[in-house]
Amino acid sequence: MMGFRLLMIGFLIITFFNSYISLHASAFIPPEPDYNDTTMWITVDGESGGADVFYVVSTWEEDWSRWTIVDGEWTRVTSHYADVWNPTHREHMAAEIRKVAAYMSPGNRFYAPYYRHTTIEAFMTGNEDTIRQRARLAMDDVCRAFDHFLARRDQTRPLIIAGFSQGGMAVVELLKHIDDKTYRQLAAAYVLGYKVTPQDTLECKRIKAAQGETDTGVTICYNTVKDVRYIQPVVGASCMAINPVNWRTDATPATLNDSITVTLSPEHHVLVVTGYSGSEYPPYKGFINVGDIHSCEPWLYSECLRRNINVRARAWRKK
Repeated sequence: MMGFRLLMIGFLIITFFNSYISLHASAFIPPEPDYNDTTMWITVDGESGGADVFYVVSTWEEDWSRWTIVDGEWTRVTSHYADVWNPTHREHMAAEIRKVAAYMSPGNRFYAPYYRHTTIEAFMTGNEDTIRQRARLAMDDVCRAFDHFLARRDQTRPLIIAGFSQGGMAVVELLKHIDDKTYRQLAAAYVLGYKVTPQDTLECKRIKAAQGETDTGVTICYNTVKDVRYIQPVVGASCMAINPVNWRTDATPATLNDSITVTLSPEHHVLVVTGYSGSEYPPYKGFINVGDIHSCEPWLYSECLRRNINVRARAWRKK
């Protein structure tokens, strides 16, 4: 009897293990988030009559692997996705989310889901088809999280959607995902360190480039480089941009923190900065922070973003 029980326990462990990981070719996919579980969220209630902010975190994981059974043999299998049930992966994402919440949540209600973001290797391929294919699962997670959030929020309040890098991709996808009723609740969408393509604007009439500091229902998009020759196409080849320091769409320079000059290139739709080395963001595998300053996007302009979220929320309420 004891031997039978041990056999059954072993069988159940293997069954659970294999159900935990979905195998596709030589990769596996971690289990999906349950957005009814508070473990899957970071929320901050800084309520004082402001907006509901839905924030999507950027890419934190590299490809990783673990042992699983394939065709009856233990095999090392690679994953191209973050595992939201892994405390270490959640803590990686939480590091960014908490820092963003520190300036986006005061006066607002802040919500950020964990999701199975695709790993940095997808973007390093430079292949748009590969990126889109791998990111589809991540975008599905974000849309499910947003629907969960939307069903529970007070829809008389202004809505802010924001995300950085892969999270910025998610903001673009959410604008395609929402209906017109939800769009009417939108004060603004912030695509930080990612692109909006001409195809995106053709696919979605709700993607409207911001033209100033106070317009609502608009998309704010920017990427930062030291020179236009450093534009990273997979994130920065955008068809729209606005300067988050002076909220202009022309080449009028703006001064940030007394020493940094931020100038929008209307031709290339990127921000060109001088007086700022970005040395706190070392190059990553020769891919980002190499002339571009991708990692600075949520932080360099944080005070500008904090103020603007509140400005656009107030403007939405006055409409």
